[in-house]
Amino acid sequence: MFRPSAFRDLVSGRRQDAAARLLRAGLRAAETPYTWAVRWRNRRYDRGRAPIHRVEVPVVSVGNLTLGGTGKTPLVAWLAQWAVDRGLRPAIVSRGYGGAAGGENDEARELARKLPGVPQYRNADRVAAAREAVAAGAQIVVLDDAFQHRRLHRDLDIVLLDATEPFGFGHVFPRGTLREPVDALRRADVVILSRADLLPAAARADILREVRRWSPRSLWAEVAYSPRSLISPDGRRTDLVEIEGKAVAAFCGIGNPAGFRHTLQRCGFRLAGFREFPDHHRYTMAELRAAADWAAGLPAEAIVCTQKDLVKIPPGEPLALPVWAIAIEPEFLAGRAELEARLATPAPTDLRR
Repeated sequence: MFRPSAFRDLVSGRRQDAAARLLRAGLRAAETPYTWAVRWRNRRYDRGRAPIHRVEVPVVSVGNLTLGGTGKTPLVAWLAQWAVDRGLRPAIVSRGYGGAAGGENDEARELARKLPGVPQYRNADRVAAAREAVAAGAQIVVLDDAFQHRRLHRDLDIVLLDATEPFGFGHVFPRGTLREPVDALRRADVVILSRADLLPAAARADILREVRRWSPRSLWAEVAYSPRSLISPDGRRTDLVEIEGKAVAAFCGIGNPAGFRHTLQRCGFRLAGFREFPDHHRYTMAELRAAADWAAGLPAEAIVCTQKDLVKIPPGEPLALPVWAIAIEPEFLAGRAELEARLATPAPTDLRR
């Protein structure tokens, strides 16, 4: 199995050896039937041949055009908190991909820590999950990772594009990282460029021009993910200055490790070493101890991971070095007022009970 960054090195063309060229040719052959299947499925919904179900409350969907790693979870948390701050009762609905049988996945654990009072419903049948949430009193449903989920009607469809690879290297999976062709952006009500701070204004404008080819009337916003604090496995928070300027070792098991590297740079840590695991990796204690021993030998003074990784580290387990996760929050660079105005439209005050 490819590590996320190794897969991206391959499909982006950064690898130019003979084996990589041969692999890309094979992936290109597999891309065609996959793309055909995606288009066929979308046409069924577009033409009414596959049913789209409604629930009695507004539904806001957050999704990707590309495979993982665009920063959906912080935005889902922001949306749920936005609803709470306005006196609404939100619920988060997701498929629960990557969780153990009957259990929570990384995103669910992270959201539970951030939003302890907001219920989550995980079900491969998201229509059933949304109905269950509404029956329990939810006044607005936030759909997590659902742009490609067409069965449940949504009142606002938000799509995140990662600034580092907004259009999946020009190819649909498995040849690239697009989940579906770029023209799917026609369905988007809101397009948000995440990690927008990584690009100069001219490059962001180029991305916007491409988005406008397919989605001329969608709302456009730009977001950076700002590091706010450090969190320990037992939930203790401290300021980033706790390890600022110190040598740290970092690891992650997420869809786009490059985004985490960017966060580390923003924090001003001295990166002594970096280890990458597959997305949604479930760490064993042997792996965690080995990572701590590796970090201590670099030498490093602390270990840093993402919040999705932290929720899989049991609190109180003795390791060779202290472990911290970086807590990040979305910071809007453009479009926040317009997005909030659009959010207020599908959530009128008469929904407050």
